[in-house]
Amino acid sequence: MVRNTSFQNRFDPRLIVKIAPAVAKAAMESGVATRPIADFDVYIDKLTEFVYKTNLFMKPIFSQARKAPKRVVLPEGEEARVLHATQELVTLGLAKPILIGRPNVIEMRIQKLGLQIKAGVDFEIVNNESDPRFKEYWTEYFQIMKRRGVTQEQAQRALISNPTVIGAIMVQRGEADAMICGTVGDYHEHFSVVKNVFGYRDGVHTAGAMNALLLPSGNTFIADTYVNDEPDAEELAEITLMAAETVRRFGIEPRVALLSHSNFGSSDCPSSSKMRQALELVRDRAPDLMIDGEMHGDAALVEAIRNDRMPDSPLKGSANILVMPNMEAARISYNLLRVSSSEGVTVGPVLMGVAKPVHVLTPIASVRRIVNMVALAVVEAQTQPL
Repeated sequence: MVRNTSFQNRFDPRLIVKIAPAVAKAAMESGVATRPIADFDVYIDKLTEFVYKTNLFMKPIFSQARKAPKRVVLPEGEEARVLHATQELVTLGLAKPILIGRPNVIEMRIQKLGLQIKAGVDFEIVNNESDPRFKEYWTEYFQIMKRRGVTQEQAQRALISNPTVIGAIMVQRGEADAMICGTVGDYHEHFSVVKNVFGYRDGVHTAGAMNALLLPSGNTFIADTYVNDEPDAEELAEITLMAAETVRRFGIEPRVALLSHSNFGSSDCPSSSKMRQALELVRDRAPDLMIDGEMHGDAALVEAIRNDRMPDSPLKGSANILVMPNMEAARISYNLLRVSSSEGVTVGPVLMGVAKPVHVLTPIASVRRIVNMVALAVVEAQTQPL
């Protein structure tokens, strides 16, 4: 399936730095590019920095994914970024992509973008207008949704109008091992499909989303950025434990701070109280996890500030997982950090707690972010029970 086998065992970032500008120029010349690049020297400099940082961070995930590539369905298969990502996935031997979309549109865009991948050889296409399995798909979707107010007619319409439903049913039926969606549309609409079709994994009662920021000062993970508006103490504890588990997949030892406007008991308001309750729940379930709270953001990131207030804190160094009291705080913090550091790059959002290896991205997801999340989904699929 992989045409250039010299890259199966080692990812050479120089390839991306050379190919991506060439593809971008071809897209501009063909009229496909919606945002032409004004200065290619600046573009190449930023691309080089981004690729080398993410390559180092993703190295353990990429290495594991290559050992046993899995079938990953991409519902927005006609999107240019998804097609670029498919090219990388095939070249690097990370996954077996399945694209949902109209075959003629996909083929036309592959040619216009100057990509070197071929349907039926490098990837599979599921025609979202006329796949012979669709009756089985909508029937299965109806069985899942019939007691949630969905009629048979609505199930059929959902399948026709929403490729994420198709992808989810394929994973549920075992026709794909994982799914990456969300490059088009609203996050919560995609997540609703994922939650309804798969539910939560065993022993978990909520889901959560975590974003990673690769900053000059170190890697920082923030949760919950997309799923729970106002998580209670039990949900925060589950989110924290799932975040620590996910961070370990990247070969990083988690150091967790539960954040609040309160600093180690300085306030007794409901928000700070639930963070203290969450801390006790986590310590009870994972006594070896390095964690403390509730605390201010500066105390989480600067050990000297934290030690001045709490000299015997079990948290050492700078926290690399920041668990926020609610989604509003998490999203604000993530976006402020993301735009305040011109040298930082992002990974995610990583969806945690769902019963299948599925991640919901956002419309601003880059090609590299799609590739990274597919690789993570492959690694998760490798450990799924048969």
